[in-house]
Amino acid sequence: MQETRLFDERLEEPQEIAEPEVDVLAEGGLHKLMLFFHQPVTWPDWVLLLLWLTFSGLAGLGWVLLTGDKNSMQAVTLFMAAMLADDMLLLRSLPRRGVSYGPWQAQFVVLALPRLAATAVIALLSRWLGTHLGIALLLSAQLIGLAALIWGAEIEPFRLRMNEFLMFTDRMKPGSPPLRLLHITDLHIERLTAREEQVVALAKKAKPDLIVITGDFVNLSYNRDPETHRQVWQLLRRLKAPYGVYATLGSPTVDLRETVVPIFDDLSVQLLRQECVLVDVGHGRTLSLIGLDCTHHIPTDEARLSQLMAQTPSHSPQVLLYHSPELAPQAMQHGIDLYLCGHTHGGQVRLPIIGPLLTSSQLGRRFVMGLYHHGRTHLYVSRGVGLEGLSAPRVRFLCPPEITLVTIRPASL
Repeated sequence: MQETRLFDERLEEPQEIAEPEVDVLAEGGLHKLMLFFHQPVTWPDWVLLLLWLTFSGLAGLGWVLLTGDKNSMQAVTLFMAAMLADDMLLLRSLPRRGVSYGPWQAQFVVLALPRLAATAVIALLSRWLGTHLGIALLLSAQLIGLAALIWGAEIEPFRLRMNEFLMFTDRMKPGSPPLRLLHITDLHIERLTAREEQVVALAKKAKPDLIVITGDFVNLSYNRDPETHRQVWQLLRRLKAPYGVYATLGSPTVDLRETVVPIFDDLSVQLLRQECVLVDVGHGRTLSLIGLDCTHHIPTDEARLSQLMAQTPSHSPQVLLYHSPELAPQAMQHGIDLYLCGHTHGGQVRLPIIGPLLTSSQLGRRFVMGLYHHGRTHLYVSRGVGLEGLSAPRVRFLCPPEITLVTIRPASL
């Protein structure tokens, strides 16, 4: 569909608020932990081979120490060696098969830890269950772990869904036709895969009036890679909507400003950085799009939002585009109609009953994924499209990727 943006009226530009002196995400414990486990990427193959043997031996030795069953030591050691070898072979094959492109060495070490932990827990349980039942439970748990890895790495990341929701606002003129916004976030591109093709196909099928993208265009492991930047550009140029495509930047650690911003120089995608645009979306409708860089430094981003809201017209629906849900309390206080974000990936890995293992949000589990409604404000936290980088395993579990189609209707018909 041909892009026919009618007009794009810039509001008065506010006084610039300085960038925070600290990168909150980079200084956080989770990021430092990911960097720590990323070290095996630099190790030679013989060290990783030695590590594989060590992990296998630790499983067997731990079994003996915790159960007192010396007869099972060899079987446990060999079985663990086989499971770890399967993990290694699978991880090494993913880039060759165009599935994902994360460094296998770091992921191998990270995935070995829950295998060893499960062995220790089952060894303790076998004191009461008995040796034979304990061994059977160990084999079952490790095989389930392998099946979960195959599902999480190869299947679920490509089960992209387009979720939809309907909202009403009294800031849209009565009798106006509905407005359809397609929200995309957290692409985290390493290399283009079948998943990004699904994004383009679903975007065409949805036929939105407007497309908005809320950052994290590149993967953390590839954020300085020129080929990744080129492929991000290739993808973005294929996204079209009648009234335009608008975007904001993601986390500063991921979307490096010096490398990601230039991608937009020769694209029709409008990058919003601490600004609001009033967009004519036809049929007498206008839409206020408020776009902020995400620094994760809440005082800075809160001040920028307040500054913009002081100049944002209230006669049209207001849509905040900000990478993270961390400004949710402030957005609700300002009475913003719609707040679209991502960042949390919905946890990316979720367990029954427990839910997300991590969210990487300063608000914790308060806003993890899906639709939240408070007063005038509708907040939608998307699970996003891509996968976390560095040493994080390139997997999704019980948390499939998504894009979101929002239909905005007038409160009075």
